[in-house]
Amino acid sequence: MPAASAQRRITRLASLTAVHRAFHWLHLHQPQLRQWQLDLVRIPAPPFAESDRAKWFLDRFQQLGLTKIHLDAEGNALAELAPDPPISSQHHNTSSPPCLLISAHLDTVFPAGTSCNPTEDPDSPRILAPGICDNGAGLTGLLAIAAAIRYANISLPIPILFAANVGEEGEGDLRGMRHLFSHEPYRNRIAAAIALEGCGSNTVVTRGLGSRRLRVTITGPGGHSWTDAGAPNPIFILSRALADLSHLKLPTTPRTTLNVGHISGGTSINSIPESATALLDLRSTDPEQLLATETDVRNILQSTIKTFAGETARLNTAFAPPILHIDTIGNRPAAALPDSSPLLHTLRAVDRHLTLRTEQRIGSTDANIPLALGIPAIAIGAGGSGGGIHTLQEWYDPTGRETALRRIFLTLLDTAHLISEATYPS
Repeated sequence: MPAASAQRRITRLASLTAVHRAFHWLHLHQPQLRQWQLDLVRIPAPPFAESDRAKWFLDRFQQLGLTKIHLDAEGNALAELAPDPPISSQHHNTSSPPCLLISAHLDTVFPAGTSCNPTEDPDSPRILAPGICDNGAGLTGLLAIAAAIRYANISLPIPILFAANVGEEGEGDLRGMRHLFSHEPYRNRIAAAIALEGCGSNTVVTRGLGSRRLRVTITGPGGHSWTDAGAPNPIFILSRALADLSHLKLPTTPRTTLNVGHISGGTSINSIPESATALLDLRSTDPEQLLATETDVRNILQSTIKTFAGETARLNTAFAPPILHIDTIGNRPAAALPDSSPLLHTLRAVDRHLTLRTEQRIGSTDANIPLALGIPAIAIGAGGSGGGIHTLQEWYDPTGRETALRRIFLTLLDTAHLISEATYPS
């Protein structure tokens, strides 16, 4: 049985002297982890401007003794820990061995100019700062795993790729992870992926929530509110279109949602606007339903604009008709890790060993990309607890972090051995 086999492997793995050394490092160096977290969160990483924090990670990777340290073309900070001796000397004709990816995203949701200086609560272990949990906790966990492997001199069966990646939040649209899985040198090498995401010791994201994000813009000739009265008003038209969308029937199974998160347009109270824009967020657990919902949304928008264009032509031919523009600004694929996946068997065995609950969740994370490509992947909490996520009141408490890091460590090592055995059978 896969579960019994996984349990035996984890029990054996956890008994190794080198693994105990790694656990000892994690236990003794909690103050170091806290300092890393304080240092990294001070470096702003707003959307599409993560480079300063990425450079900080390159320095940490260097200090920890990782190899092949570099920024890729998308801005991801990358480094490797490789087997010694190299796989190429162990197996002939192995120029591009498989690797296991462990990552944490650099970016936050907060715009440039947001103060990120952390505040420590004098009466508790809490740290307060925008991004301190999402994803300060995951980024700290990334360094902790690398440091523990190096300190314990763990014998690795395949290379481990460490990535502090860009573009997970919002309109970043998983751009860092897309690049890793679509460009050399790692495009065909990553055999499994573990993304460290925020806090928690029991949860794991095994289902990627799909989403489409649209920018809907309606344009018209504009004009003066009195002298050009009768010109098509993009704000009126957009308002009608959004009201029509509010009546769209969405299924509860598979769960599908539609949100209008932002609207803008116009210049003054006495001007007919030349444009009006809304940002739409569509989500579904099912990729086919997501596509069907997007089609419905587009049809409703086009119907509304057609109605107004007809009214404009009928009432006053002096004005140009309104025009609809729909731009896709986000496209996250929906996918799921099969229940039979060896990665999931490993995690469940680790959780039983550590007396943790395996709480499977659905989420929109960096794991969406590998899952959609059929590559085993999870997004997992890096321990502790947090709250106020995506607000200026965000906080993080590292109490209990050590257990979650042991969870990640054992899952990483066992998965690496499984990949090696599948690639290089004895």
